[in-house]
Amino acid sequence: MKGVILAGGTGSRMFPVTKGVNKHLLPVFDKPMIYYPLSVLMLADIQEVAIVCRDCDRASFESLLGSGERFGISIEYVTQNSAKGISDGIKQAGSFIGESSFCLILGDNFFFGPGLTPVLTNAKKQLKHATAFAYEVKNPRSFGVISYNKDNQVDSIEEKPEVPKSNKVATGLYMFNNCALDYVEQLSASSRGELEVTDLLNTYINQSELGVEVLGRGYAWLDMGTSESLMEASIYIQSIEKRQGFKIACLEEIAYRKGWLTKAAVEQACQHHENTTYGEYLYKVLTELK
Repeated sequence: MKGVILAGGTGSRMFPVTKGVNKHLLPVFDKPMIYYPLSVLMLADIQEVAIVCRDCDRASFESLLGSGERFGISIEYVTQNSAKGISDGIKQAGSFIGESSFCLILGDNFFFGPGLTPVLTNAKKQLKHATAFAYEVKNPRSFGVISYNKDNQVDSIEEKPEVPKSNKVATGLYMFNNCALDYVEQLSASSRGELEVTDLLNTYINQSELGVEVLGRGYAWLDMGTSESLMEASIYIQSIEKRQGFKIACLEEIAYRKGWLTKAAVEQACQHHENTTYGEYLYKVLTELK
């Protein structure tokens, strides 16, 4: 399975902050936003990743992440210059995906919780057609709402309904088999002029091919696409890291624990981040995992 991170768009909900920088490069507490979705893919044992972004932002992403080698993965960059929707992002990444299944995550999504790694790896192993990761929210009208029939099977996903049929909503995390590449070619643009991921999911639903993995109590999911939610995520991450002593989305640590990086590579990362709390933490990881 390959991984695709959608990191395009203008970030207009955060203007004027994002007038001069891609929002996915903004700091969320002590790391760039893009580290968090990338860490989710790594926790799912995915090492081949594409970042879909505007051509004007590509150099900035490459400066930050490079080829991915220093994180024990490979990263390719795919251009999506126009905001034509999530399903269009899949189309643009078609050459990278090839004949593989893939995990798609929005670049401004934050996931955290106990047991997240086995949830991801199990979903990956058991994937037959498509899986949408869902979350229960208090006000579902702002999201893609998942409804069920009397047999508790997924009946539909409705985008921002006035009268939601449930409190379970689709997050920005999905796993698809390769049929998704054919399905997105058959989609028509919505009234917003975009190829909607909701339409792709409903294509799977119409063929009884969509599974839903609900992230229950104890999990955190945040859309970091507004100034307020970015601040909420920063405060949440700071609180967890301060109280528990580990870092969320430390990419080198994830890779080292998975055996993708050597001790020497992590030592080099420590030197690269010398005199920072990030570098100090990496050194702590090395000493604890002798």
